[in-house]
Amino acid sequence: MQQLARHHSIFFMILRRLRAPLIVLITIIAISVLGLTLTPGVDDEGKVTYLSFFHAFYFISYTATTIGFGEIPYAFSDQQRLWVTISIYMSVIGWAYTLGSVFALLSDRSLRQAISMQAFVRAVRRLREPFYLVCGYGETGRLICQALDRMGVRAVVIEMDEGKVGEIDLHSYALDVPAIAADAGNPETLKFAGLTHPSCVGVIALTNDDPTNLAIAIAARLLAPRVPAVCRAEYRATSANMASFGTRHIINPFERFSETLALALHAPKTSQLMNWLTGLPGTTIERRRDPPRGPWIVCGHGRFGRWMVDAMDAEAVPVTIIDMEPKGDGVHRWVQGDGTGMEALLEAGVDTATGIVCGTSSDVDNLSIAVTARELNPDLFVILRQNHYDNRALFDAFESDITVVPSRIIAHECLAILSTPLLIPFLQEVRRRDEDWSAVQLERLTHRLGWTVPEVRSIRINLSRAPALYRRLMRGETVTLEMLLRSPTDRRDVLDCEVLFLDRDDDDHLLAPPGNTRIRAGDEILLAGSAGALSDVSLVIANEHTLNYVLTGEDLPGGWVWEKLSRRRPASNNPHLP
Repeated sequence: MQQLARHHSIFFMILRRLRAPLIVLITIIAISVLGLTLTPGVDDEGKVTYLSFFHAFYFISYTATTIGFGEIPYAFSDQQRLWVTISIYMSVIGWAYTLGSVFALLSDRSLRQAISMQAFVRAVRRLREPFYLVCGYGETGRLICQALDRMGVRAVVIEMDEGKVGEIDLHSYALDVPAIAADAGNPETLKFAGLTHPSCVGVIALTNDDPTNLAIAIAARLLAPRVPAVCRAEYRATSANMASFGTRHIINPFERFSETLALALHAPKTSQLMNWLTGLPGTTIERRRDPPRGPWIVCGHGRFGRWMVDAMDAEAVPVTIIDMEPKGDGVHRWVQGDGTGMEALLEAGVDTATGIVCGTSSDVDNLSIAVTARELNPDLFVILRQNHYDNRALFDAFESDITVVPSRIIAHECLAILSTPLLIPFLQEVRRRDEDWSAVQLERLTHRLGWTVPEVRSIRINLSRAPALYRRLMRGETVTLEMLLRSPTDRRDVLDCEVLFLDRDDDDHLLAPPGNTRIRAGDEILLAGSAGALSDVSLVIANEHTLNYVLTGEDLPGGWVWEKLSRRRPASNNPHLP
């Protein structure tokens, strides 16, 4: 009914816009036809005759289209030709007015939006496979959509900027991405985009406006409480508001990095381990020096700067703040300025500082601060905030110790939540361990897998995901982790992957379990390794023949006929049988 109502609304909108030109055109045709029936003509015998309404309408119709079959049914009299001439000019004016109105209507923004919305709603209604509703197609939204496309998962996009919506077709996604230029904070728009669709498996609010993300979170909570929502929030008040009504995942990129910095200050090995596991798969993480614990300088006391200061205060690290409007809180040392000039940096003690945070909202200013500070103190540990991903070439040219890209922080955490939910509790467990444990695990994992960021994937031992292994476990067979992680082509080779975490329904969670750990039905295992190794694990647990070879070394026949023959072969070789 809603679809039919939208279709009718567009139809009646067109009729309303064309009402005046259509009335003018119909009036001109009616007058022309009437006048032609009243104008006397002459037949072949010279008698006075008049055209019928049918003949008059037929003649005016093909005259209006400039076809011109000829004068019917007899040659016109001078009076009729005079009236036809008048009718031609009237119809030209009427058609020009009507066509001009049609072209103006086609370029009307509201009509184009209505037609686009109708096509968008139709495309969403046709979806039958699971999809994520992505609200906001900025830098973060683009990274999320590209990652979902590589995973073979559909996305539906709502973006306010029409230009960004137009870019979607240029990115050559393997799967079609329905998109609409509209306000994602409008509940009706969210419903049209599939929030209540049975195939919607999640909502990702990534707009750069906190009130809009808050509105999306509220709509998801009320209209589709079963659908998990991942929401971006850059203000603490927004995060608290979202948490108050049960938003499942709230991501503040500045808060996340402040937690990372605080962890790096007091547990650098733990920080390196987490960075290696949560980076972009395929990229190489280099061994970097750890953030020092001496005096620091923070340039810019905005949203990002305040989180950095709080993180350092929590670790009892002395901080000097450079800002255009010094607060003078009585706790920190303040210097007025923007940090781009040498004077403010020297006044803040850059020559004796151990680290600096370039955290303003301007990429140019942050680079200027970093270059000047490094010239004054070459050993300075530099944390550089990159606001726009398009400026990555400039930031890559400057070798900072840490470059903070909010869009990447949000994208990585979103992907971890969506693709590998077990990674989040694993990282929480890692935070609780001491530095020695993290150092041992980091050395063990990087020695096996190298410093290239591995693929991280979780597998559930159930009938749908691991049918072969599940059936063996339900029969009471014993299978350990080290027995399972063998190559399906040569069981003597160990796969290039490691078990990070084992989650069980009875809360018996194991962090970095040993190889002799027995696997139970219902376990969820978090693995890290190469993409090929993880694919081999998926094959082993799903295929009975492959699993049997990995566990026993026996290569079973691969079909019903061969199985029958293999059972009969020993009997036929027995000399005591006939």
